[in-house]
Amino acid sequence: MNRPRIDSGWKLVPIVAASGFAGLGYEIVWTRELSLALGSDMMAVLGAVAGFFGGLALGAFALDRPIRRARSLRSAYAALEAVIGLWGLISVWLLPAAGRALSPFLGTEPAPALLWAASFALPALVLLPATAAMGGTLIALERMMSEARADARVSAGVYGANTAGAVAGTLISTFFLLPALGLSGTLLCLAGLNALCALGALALGPASGRAPTQANAGPRPVEGLRLPITLFATGLLGIAFEILVVRLAAQVMQNTIYTFAGLLAAYLLGTAAGGLLWQRVARRIQDASLGWLLAGTSLACLATAFLTPFIAGIADAAAEAGIAGELAVALVLFLVPSAAMGALFGLLAQWVRDQRGSLGWAIGINSLGASAAPLLTAQFVIPAFGAWMALIPVALGYLLLLPLRRAALVWSAAPALAALILWMHPAPSLTRVPAGGALLAVREGPMVTASVVDDAAGARYLEVNGRFRMGGTNSVRSDYRQAMLPLLLHPAPHRALFLGIGTGATLVGGSQMPGVTVHGVELSPEVVALLPWFANSASAGPAPRVTVADARRYVAADTDRYDVIVADLFHPALDGSGALYTTDHFAAVRERLAADGVFCQWLPLYQLDLPSLRAIIRAFLEIYPGGSAWLNHYSVRTPMLALIGPRDGGALDPDALAVRLDDPAVRPVARSVGFETAMDLLGQYIGGPRALAAFAGEGPRNTDDYPFVTFDASRNVRALTAPPWGLLLAVTRAMRPDPAELLAEPKREPLAERLTAYWRARNRFLEAGAALPGDPRGVALVEAASPGLLDALRLSAEFNPAYGPLIAMAQSLMASDRAAAARLLREINDAAPSRGGARELLSRELRQ
Repeated sequence: MNRPRIDSGWKLVPIVAASGFAGLGYEIVWTRELSLALGSDMMAVLGAVAGFFGGLALGAFALDRPIRRARSLRSAYAALEAVIGLWGLISVWLLPAAGRALSPFLGTEPAPALLWAASFALPALVLLPATAAMGGTLIALERMMSEARADARVSAGVYGANTAGAVAGTLISTFFLLPALGLSGTLLCLAGLNALCALGALALGPASGRAPTQANAGPRPVEGLRLPITLFATGLLGIAFEILVVRLAAQVMQNTIYTFAGLLAAYLLGTAAGGLLWQRVARRIQDASLGWLLAGTSLACLATAFLTPFIAGIADAAAEAGIAGELAVALVLFLVPSAAMGALFGLLAQWVRDQRGSLGWAIGINSLGASAAPLLTAQFVIPAFGAWMALIPVALGYLLLLPLRRAALVWSAAPALAALILWMHPAPSLTRVPAGGALLAVREGPMVTASVVDDAAGARYLEVNGRFRMGGTNSVRSDYRQAMLPLLLHPAPHRALFLGIGTGATLVGGSQMPGVTVHGVELSPEVVALLPWFANSASAGPAPRVTVADARRYVAADTDRYDVIVADLFHPALDGSGALYTTDHFAAVRERLAADGVFCQWLPLYQLDLPSLRAIIRAFLEIYPGGSAWLNHYSVRTPMLALIGPRDGGALDPDALAVRLDDPAVRPVARSVGFETAMDLLGQYIGGPRALAAFAGEGPRNTDDYPFVTFDASRNVRALTAPPWGLLLAVTRAMRPDPAELLAEPKREPLAERLTAYWRARNRFLEAGAALPGDPRGVALVEAASPGLLDALRLSAEFNPAYGPLIAMAQSLMASDRAAAARLLREINDAAPSRGGARELLSRELRQ
């Protein structure tokens, strides 16, 4: 009689796991879509997570009684899965539409309370039918399993199996479905899985809904309000712990979409293992085990805090293994604490099931606590304690839930002692300080840790999350050129918007342009707080205005128009950055340009791989069909490419450019960064729309629905360890700039031949720079570099980047090897006889 029930119970396990798979798959996709609408700042992201848990809690409370009274549990469960799948399909259209409507409502600078409320309300309301139905599915599945196995004590096992499916959903959705299908395609696939779950449940035959109950079974060590308080607090503490560890891991791991998927999967895997293990041993353990489970969870959280100072070394050792190495680090951080949390919830859930006959109350209260965790952690816990120190009060929070018994003192002794030891230890710094350098300032926030570091040579730089260098004193000239190039390409700019400011040098550089009012938008308030460390005392006038906001949301909400918009270098592998290179964002930027406006998107070629670059160019050309590519400088160590998109197209007038460069107000500003003549600026040109289109070829574009650059993160991470000039040379070798695409027709002929020669010289100069062995100095540098520089000079006598260094090399040789200096001067004169400078130096040398 019992055999069919047991078999039927085992048949439900795949459905339980598949339901968890779909639920986490939806959470991952919806969180990404919500970040596009709300922004990637921490308030928006955590608000979306809180809204998701809030929907689960509401569904668990509201659907508990109807599910218990259902005549057919399987029909009720199938209906819930159908609602989730249907809403998953609707969300393909609904979420982007809601996001487009929300941005103008929030405005460009919403108050934190308004942003949090909107970030919570959007998923809570727009996704409510699906999230509420998800809150009911686990209740129905647990009752179905209990009925099938004639056993009411299966709550922890159902929870564990469902969470194990969630682990698979996290990994497969992130690593396979999203890169293959994009966001909408993945939602369609998950909706199909919901349909299979519903059909699978119906195929198992009718179920009465009268599952075995054990109301009031077993002892009740948690009476009155203590049980709901414990359920709420464990939900809050568990998610707070997850947020804190993810926040700390962000400082030592690669911060890609796959990093966060690995961390989430490790957390869920531990939770599933704890729930399943508890299901197996629960019958042999007394309910008084709540005490040592709480103490064990506390101690496990403190163990992770103890490991934190060493995770940088662990992560570096695992880096060569790529994604697998990051998964291993995630398991080290999460597996034991989350397993204890899973077992703890399994025990509490089973008590609720025994006493009330259903899991709904347990799921609802626990999810309610989880929904409160993001706001409390981001706005109160991290600012009060710091991300690492906050792990200690979170761990101690479990001890506060211990039953008031004499045994509680025994259970709490070890974690309390460990907490005291950690509290007395100074918080570890995960910022890497070079040998002989110094850590000057740190600002820690809920989203990032920003640091100011001096190296041994005295160069100062800004570092974010311990890994990403955002500029410094050594790059000020390059930063100024990032502002000057697009401002000079506009005929008469008056208003400029800078998206991303780093150390502020690019913004300050733009403010030096006469007649131009600049405004910067920066995501991280911690970065803005450190700007005074990079202030330029020589800069005249007040500091430019800076708004702390997500760049995408700011552009979508803004109503002003700008002559020039400059988007900074965004690390393409960093999760969230890929959304700043999509067609959708480029189109939103175009709406903010004035009639003759220019958009400049800077690309870090030393952080990109070739497929990502091509996807970005395809996306850019779709919105700016007259787009062109320009270099910032001729350094092969940190090559940068600017995509210049005019709103209305049009070719350059070199005479007008020359007049502008000779303007007494503009001349000193432009010359200070090397733009002395029109040729200095035009020489940066890499190619126009035809050359760009040919280089990009056919393939995927980077869009909001299919963010190819985000999915290509692993290869972009590998690009960080490749020679930094590799992609630069691939671009210059493949693209053939055409003067006809650059210059207005009446001015084309006189300059075409000179420009073509200059571009060929530039490319040879870059090849020579990439071929330099190591870091030669003195005579070794002359011997290694001069042949390539002379080749460049032979191609174009106007190419100053080769001529100037060659003359300097000859002058440096005069003191040590006059014969070698004379030979080099002859070679310079032969390569560029029209310049005359080498001939004069040679004549002077011969006279001496």
